[in-house]
Amino acid sequence: MREIKLPLTFLAYQNIDELPEDSKKLMLQAIESRKQAYAPYSRFRVGAALELEDGTVVLGNNQENAAYPSGLCAERTAIFYAGAVHGDKKIVRLCISAASDDKIVDAPIPPCGGCRQSICEYEIKQDANIEILFMGETGEVFQAESLKSLLPLIFDKKHL
Repeated sequence: MREIKLPLTFLAYQNIDELPEDSKKLMLQAIESRKQAYAPYSRFRVGAALELEDGTVVLGNNQENAAYPSGLCAERTAIFYAGAVHGDKKIVRLCISAASDDKIVDAPIPPCGGCRQSICEYEIKQDANIEILFMGETGEVFQAESLKSLLPLIFDKKHL
């Protein structure tokens, strides 16, 4: 038997105001998009803003449905739209913000497992990292240089 250690590195900003200006601008767009989320069941709203290599910004927010599996997360809403409309452009950065209608969310909220796998697919497809920044509605913002920091043991097409 052997032990395997996977070192993960994140940057932690105290708040949105500490972010570099370009990341702050994109995160503010994620926050605005979050406000348009359709979340009548969970009352948990998530907004995403992704930036493409040409500077185009694509927004997404979670869209729930009474048949729970039929809903879609903010990150996948934005990523799938970018893939459908701007499929020839690389995604360079993704900002995510989450809030609850019932309490203050003051901790960084990372993408769920399904979203991590979808982001993974696009990183592999474009052969380039996607920088990921995530936060609650207030407080710290975490920054990962790649999806591999959130999902270090990836499953991709080479395993099929």
